[in-house]
Amino acid sequence: MENGQLSRHRVRPGGPPPLLLQTVHEHRPEAGAVSVLKARGTVDASNAVEFSEALAAHIAQADKAGEDPVLDMTEVYLACPAAVRSVDRATGALAFSGRALPVVQPRPHVRDALRAAGLPGVRVHATMTSALNSLEARRRAGPRPGGPGW
Repeated sequence: MENGQLSRHRVRPGGPPPLLLQTVHEHRPEAGAVSVLKARGTVDASNAVEFSEALAAHIAQADKAGEDPVLDMTEVYLACPAAVRSVDRATGALAFSGRALPVVQPRPHVRDALRAAGLPGVRVHATMTSALNSLEARRRAGPRPGGPGW
């Protein structure tokens, strides 16, 4: 599920759309180096663990490269509680270090599910501009004690 590849969990006819993930590396004047994981499709019990692992790897690779990770959920459906838990598992290390993953443009039901879950490692943003502005503000504020690069 990397760089635009389909999840190995193929969709049955009439079933939910397959999960597709693509990483885009960008340099934005307002935010610096950014690694955006664009997700499309449905996260359900059949692929929630795989999604969580891919998101955690994306975050780790972005940190290693000195980039800020961002998750674009514009075209994602979270079909069950396991899908929300998958996001929580993937962002646990960020939460532990006092950071949060900007999640961009989730559909209303996804936004509501993420907010209701109160995930400490997630910050929901209505637009990419809002997410990038939050990264810029964080950068201006400087590192927090105990948080790597904060």
